[in-house]
Amino acid sequence: MTGSILIVTEDEKLLDDLLRLCAAAGAEAEVAHGAPPVQGRWENAPLVLVGDDRADALYRSARAPARRPGVLLIGRDLDDPGVWRRGVGIGAEHVVLLPDGESWLTGRIADAAEGVGRQALTVGVMGGRGGAGASTLACALALTAARAGHRTMLVDGDPLGGGLDILLGGERAEGLRWPAFADSRGRVGGAALEESLPRLHGLRLLSWDRGESAAVPPEAVRAVLGAARRRGGVVVVDLPRRLDETVAEVLAQLDLGLLVVPAELRAVAATQRVASRAGLVLRDMRAVVRGPFGAGLDGAEIARLLGLRLAGEMPSETGLPAAVEAGRPPGADTRGPLARFCSEFWARALPEGGGARPAGGRGSVAA
Repeated sequence: MTGSILIVTEDEKLLDDLLRLCAAAGAEAEVAHGAPPVQGRWENAPLVLVGDDRADALYRSARAPARRPGVLLIGRDLDDPGVWRRGVGIGAEHVVLLPDGESWLTGRIADAAEGVGRQALTVGVMGGRGGAGASTLACALALTAARAGHRTMLVDGDPLGGGLDILLGGERAEGLRWPAFADSRGRVGGAALEESLPRLHGLRLLSWDRGESAAVPPEAVRAVLGAARRRGGVVVVDLPRRLDETVAEVLAQLDLGLLVVPAELRAVAATQRVASRAGLVLRDMRAVVRGPFGAGLDGAEIARLLGLRLAGEMPSETGLPAAVEAGRPPGADTRGPLARFCSEFWARALPEGGGARPAGGRGSVAA
């Protein structure tokens, strides 16, 4: 669907309010006077806002427009039970009563103007202890998703981590960094966010600059991450092990959390503390167990000790540190075990992933 938001009403006060909300959402609007609207406008508009004053006329007209998704009935009278009958009559998805529903309606208009469809699958990666390899896995997951043709955004959620732009070889890449969004509140445009960020290896990266400021409030994180998710595709977030208000805000928006734990008993003990804190906010957290693996200690046993589902076993990759130093980001070697792990993960995690089920063993991804 393309074009402007279609408004169908003869109520001048309601029209003024709806035009104001469209302007606030950055959406163009077209007004249809009379009923039914001109053929084509009703069918092609990304969203149709029908004033309650025109609902009966639309429903009873001999030339009533065909039912379609994206129709909202807009009213004002909280005490009128007939508004729900009229909503059903025109096939409205929702009945919105103003002024109480203004905030929700503004967001819905903005979604339609942006062409929002399925939200991004949002995956957070966190280390069970220092040096576990969370940043390496986050970069490799994002790089692999982008290479497979998915719209991908990699978000650096750790201001003290040194910067994912360095891991990707893009510290000098042009584009905005986190401090530019520190004052963001409410709604951030998804398309504007995407275009403002550095583009590296086919993905968009939101990282940190080299300035002294390392604080972005939870409200800004909520607005920015919400915009990233509305663009669809894949969002990967690299997270620190500490749990403050900002990290908790990110955890609340994740679909899935991956907790990277080396196959060592001390690492398991440290990871248990991280898992217990993060699990208070994120319900779906899974273990990624990183090799090398000692005798009698495999991924399934470590996941059992942590009380988590096993997302997979990630073997060590010889030469990875040297490759990163040479400017090749993690996961760039498509034949390496890290890239294979990430490909198998996305094949299972993404609805359209498909692909053959891996045979299991080292480097396998659990269903």
